[in-house]
Amino acid sequence: QVQLVESGGGLAQPGGSLRLSCAASGFTFSRYAMSWARQAPGKRLEWVSGIYSDGSDTYYADSVKGRFTISRDNAQNTAYLHMNSLKPEDTATYYCAADPKLHSLVVVTTDKNTHVEVWGQGTLVTVSS
Repeated sequence: QVQLVESGGGLAQPGGSLRLSCAASGFTFSRYAMSWARQAPGKRLEWVSGIYSDGSDTYYADSVKGRFTISRDNAQNTAYLHMNSLKPEDTATYYCAADPKLHSLVVVTTDKNTHVEVWGQGTLVTVSS
């Protein structure tokens, strides 16, 4: 069964940190680019970060650049999103996604004609004091 399962969400204080995990199964993880996207209540889905299949390069939305770090462990079939200096506006449900093409993962949130192969079910992050 092809699936992605996110974990690690929860409540964090402003300025705090969380690490999200995305465990993959049912497909050859090392051949897929990975990304994270988020959706705040009442807002559109927003792309957050992406990483190539071999981890050779990473990309970030301006809103999280310098605070979030994406990584992956191909031996463990897991991707991560390390979130530091959290802000209340980071509150959202965070989704991981997988596709052979990183470009598709980046534009899927803004291009209705783009589809990606696998989405996770999401994990909620709440940043509040």
